[in-house]
Amino acid sequence: MESGRQMSDVRYPFTAIVGMADLRLGLLLNAVSPAVGGVLVRGEKGTAKSTMVRALAGLLPSIATVPGCRFACDPASADPQCPDGPHALAAAEERPAHLVELPVGVSEDRIVGSLDLERALAEGVKAYEPGLLAKAHRGVLYIDEVNLLQDHVVDLLLDAAAMGRSYVEREGVSVRHAARFLLVGTMNPEEGELRPQLLDRFGLTVEIAATRDPGERAEVVRRRLAYDADPDGFAARYAEDERELAERITAARELLPQVELTDVALRQITAVCAAFEVDGLRADIVMARTAVALAAWDGRTEVLEEDVRKAAQLALPHRRRRNPFDAPGLDEEQLDRTLDEHSEGPDDEGPDNEGPDDEGPGGGPDGGGAPEPVGDAPDGSAASDEPSETVPPQGAPAKANAPVAAAGEPYRTRLFKVPGTGKGAQGRRSPAETDGGHTIRSRRPQGHLSRLHLSATLQAAAPHQVARGRDSRALVLHRDDFREQVRQGRESNLVLFVVDASGSMAARQRMTAVKGAVMSLLMDAYQRRDKIGMITFRGASAELALPPTSSVEVGAARLEQLPTGGRTPLAAGLLRAHEVLRVERMRDPHRRPLLVVVTDGRATGGRDALAQAGQAAGLLAGQGLASVVLDCEAGPVRLGLARTLAAQLGGPAVTLDELRAEGVAALVHAHRPVNHDRKAA
Repeated sequence: MESGRQMSDVRYPFTAIVGMADLRLGLLLNAVSPAVGGVLVRGEKGTAKSTMVRALAGLLPSIATVPGCRFACDPASADPQCPDGPHALAAAEERPAHLVELPVGVSEDRIVGSLDLERALAEGVKAYEPGLLAKAHRGVLYIDEVNLLQDHVVDLLLDAAAMGRSYVEREGVSVRHAARFLLVGTMNPEEGELRPQLLDRFGLTVEIAATRDPGERAEVVRRRLAYDADPDGFAARYAEDERELAERITAARELLPQVELTDVALRQITAVCAAFEVDGLRADIVMARTAVALAAWDGRTEVLEEDVRKAAQLALPHRRRRNPFDAPGLDEEQLDRTLDEHSEGPDDEGPDNEGPDDEGPGGGPDGGGAPEPVGDAPDGSAASDEPSETVPPQGAPAKANAPVAAAGEPYRTRLFKVPGTGKGAQGRRSPAETDGGHTIRSRRPQGHLSRLHLSATLQAAAPHQVARGRDSRALVLHRDDFREQVRQGRESNLVLFVVDASGSMAARQRMTAVKGAVMSLLMDAYQRRDKIGMITFRGASAELALPPTSSVEVGAARLEQLPTGGRTPLAAGLLRAHEVLRVERMRDPHRRPLLVVVTDGRATGGRDALAQAGQAAGLLAGQGLASVVLDCEAGPVRLGLARTLAAQLGGPAVTLDELRAEGVAALVHAHRPVNHDRKAA
């Protein structure tokens, strides 16, 4: 593998990249058959994800296009709906397939193209400027850090990839054109996951990591340094290998229509998808297309069991994910067992063919079932409350005086929102001005007009028609008349958890319930597309356990490993939250925060500990910060300290029992904010 950005116009050769066989194969299969549906590349930073994708573009065969067509129409089968058409017969132009890279902050208009509504309405001219999908047609669309794109943008891209066509609809003006491309997305899971619905839309997924073999790492560095020193000379050394690989892609494309997907192979594909309980039928279709592409890549005209096995390894792992805390994966033993059970045709099945060799795993009456679940009870409970029986998760640091309790089972929580109307990234939590949602008012266009408010435009133009000399039924429009829609939807927020991990929280069953509550809030933050951060305080200080991130999985892992014990520096935790939020406001000024303090309200560290905590809470409240206190106090005698802290912060206090969504109806009035500039509702 190679890492780093190219400093030269000469692409790093695909055949010069060390290792990463699965990624290499996944990209090549999509080059042979774009109908496979693209590749999602998951891996840590510095693993040559971008380098390999850019190198692949240089291997694709050149394409014939209609001269002057901005949409790369094929002269042999021009798109009848092409905005630049209809196309007359003309000599074709040959050009390389385009590699189009999508920036993280890309807008919807930049992707699908933009219509000049002002000219369309005022002059009757359909002025359309093609977007990146038009440029990527018959080439490669590369999305680096696809998990950082807004969900509606990813939906739009995947819809175009699935349908092979892009649509632009604006106030009755419609443009559509072909958009078939090889889709490649890369992501670092540490920066946040794609939701399962979007994962499912990628045909294949590949997990990559840097090699730990010193010899391979040395070869990676050696080749990279050689390329940086002389890009042209380095590329020339691999030119013959590149040519041979490009010819093999072309040959596999030509062979693809002749490949036969036998009934046995098809039954194996559907049996595997059923055994792994994947949702829908997209996995079956993707596996079939991948297996056919594998056969063509190997120069065969018949799909074999080895093709089905490899197709499953590439097409199913990301479809096994059921919740945000699951890691993609595939049980290889279950895969082999399912393939073996369906390796013969229907005529070879039945009791007459059973024998001693049919016994064993997968051969008995229960052999076709899924393996028995292995793991702890879902509630994480144990027979004893002794700290010595609390075993930290694998990889967590063992501390003799800091027991680690398991988290309870997550559940659906009530919704907490930041009051007012924000302007942050689209999500599912708090009210905000967004591209989606319902129209709440109109305004003069701020930049390019994309969402016309028709009635407001007509009202603005109507008083001026006589002065403009209107002498027909047509309305005379000027630029100052146009109004655009202002829509209100929902935004994502920064949910910052401040978790008390002191000795007063250390009782095993209690901390299990507390961790289960925070895990539930993490699940809720994932579903609402929020960023999360986590501060813990215990002993003598507060620690930023998780800097603000989109990766809820990392937050869940840090929570599972959180030890408890020691004193309760509540003021330190609140002051650390103040500092983290100050920095985040500078980094992302439009993302509004929601502070969730998880504590029983106790504070130790001197006679003035509670007073200091109150001062720190007042400092946060003075900024109009939305906050919620999760009251973890237990026992027959309650001091009400958490509720006092909530009042100082200017937000509601919610007990663990009240957190569950089932109790929302009874709590709506009890926790209604008094000061809507400060409280979470």
